Amino acid sequence: MKIKDNLKYTKDHEWVMLDGKVATVGITDFAQSELGDIVYIEVDTVDEELNKDEVFGTVEAVKTVSDLFLPMSGKIIEFNESLNDNPEKVNDSPYDEGWIIKVEITNPAELDELLDSKTYSEIT
Repeated sequence: MKIKDNLKYTKDHEWVMLDGKVATVGITDFAQSELGDIVYIEVDTVDEELNKDEVFGTVEAVKTVSDLFLPMSGKIIEFNESLNDNPEKVNDSPYDEGWIIKVEITNPAELDELLDSKTYSEIT
């Protein structure tokens, strides 16, 4: 299982990469392996402002459907459109090509609640 040092993590197995006030969000290698083959990603919250822990989309795998929870409050500014035709990118490259959304952060203080790679590795 891969865990990248330069990312932040949630207990719900999502990762966050910060670039100023924009965060890129995806699911971790652990999450994609637990879900199995991902066949569909749905995000219909682009251009919406959501609070931390609200559902921003779903991941459908062969055996289950899981909600995606926003790690911090913000406005969803982009969905990785390549996942429409190639949802398996989340399985193949969860930290790179398989990113899911970009969020304009509205409450930076919530970032302090995210886990570092060491802490995340201890709970997986």
